[in-house]
Amino acid sequence: MERTIIHVDMDAFYATVEQRDNPDFLGKPVIVGANPRHGRGRGVVSTASYEARKYGIHSAQPISQAYRLCPNGIFLPVRGKRYVHVSRAIMAILREYSPVVETVSLDEAFLDVTGTERLFGHAEEIGKQMKVRIKEQERLTASVGIGPNKLVAKIASDLKKPDGFVVVGREEVRQFLSPLPVSRLWGIGKKTEEKLANLGITTIGELALLSKKTSQDCFGKLGVVLWQYAQGIDDSPVISSREAKSISNELTFQKDVTDIQVLRETLLQLSEKVGYRLRSQNMVGRTVTLKIRWSDFSTYIRHKTYPKSIFMGDTIYAGIFALIENIDIHQPVRLLGVGVTQLSRADEHQMELFGIENGKSQIVDETMDRIKNKFGEKIIGRGLHQSGR
Repeated sequence: MERTIIHVDMDAFYATVEQRDNPDFLGKPVIVGANPRHGRGRGVVSTASYEARKYGIHSAQPISQAYRLCPNGIFLPVRGKRYVHVSRAIMAILREYSPVVETVSLDEAFLDVTGTERLFGHAEEIGKQMKVRIKEQERLTASVGIGPNKLVAKIASDLKKPDGFVVVGREEVRQFLSPLPVSRLWGIGKKTEEKLANLGITTIGELALLSKKTSQDCFGKLGVVLWQYAQGIDDSPVISSREAKSISNELTFQKDVTDIQVLRETLLQLSEKVGYRLRSQNMVGRTVTLKIRWSDFSTYIRHKTYPKSIFMGDTIYAGIFALIENIDIHQPVRLLGVGVTQLSRADEHQMELFGIENGKSQIVDETMDRIKNKFGEKIIGRGLHQSGR
């Protein structure tokens, strides 16, 4: 059966929640991510409102830099509880329209609505209904993209932000993709974009004209994938959380990073998120995975398997730290990812959980969990000094 995929992406989610909750912030540059304990000088931008983006502010940017760009902006700490609460309400709306919802993050999800026409109408009608429901219930805007696969749906949702709605029919895919810059495709970073430009290729349509062999000769295995994407081909399935075989978090930097301290802090934050998600879902795992994508878009993946099951952020980070310490950061980093695989239910491993996990760290995690459950996932986390590294 030919698939129909919807991608829903909330617009500047954290910032628009803040603007909604405080009308005085409407129409003003709002930057979320400031650390209330250290003022504007530390931390990174989690989300910036569209008004703030006009100043050149973007996510993963140091707060200190954002302040220099927009000293009169409204700098706010992350209110994790609030965002989690709103996200759950939004995802609940999405799940009313399909049992197959892949939550990418708090503010982004894919839906496979193949075969749901009899219940809710065609995908276009479903997309409109969801936008209206989110607007009426949460007073927030979502951008929606609809296409025959995840790649096209994702590009479509991002094309007319904010409050966008773009539908791409199966027969319209090549025409839709053709004029867009190659940077819109997954897998194309600055280095690959520059190499394509040297070949006279700047649009997806121009890339699509390359033969599959030529693309492979130029870019290796990545070339085959890029050739498929340029044709609008993407067979990756929408995977609901119930079917997930791993729990992971990734962060793509707006600007490539070489500072090892920034990389370590980011990996610690990602490890904490993964640990929290494990415990929230009553899951444990045995293998931690470190993923690094360099500026040339080559990807480095390494694994560490523990003898017993783990579920705490500090233990996850210990494995990640051991892996990254053996890596020569020879070029700027574009993306970092942390994951845990070999999952099973925690209640099946109660006795062994005390073997590998540190009792003191477990108390810290349990305390943070209670705070996160009350105030939200991003309200608190370990610092590098707390992790001992």
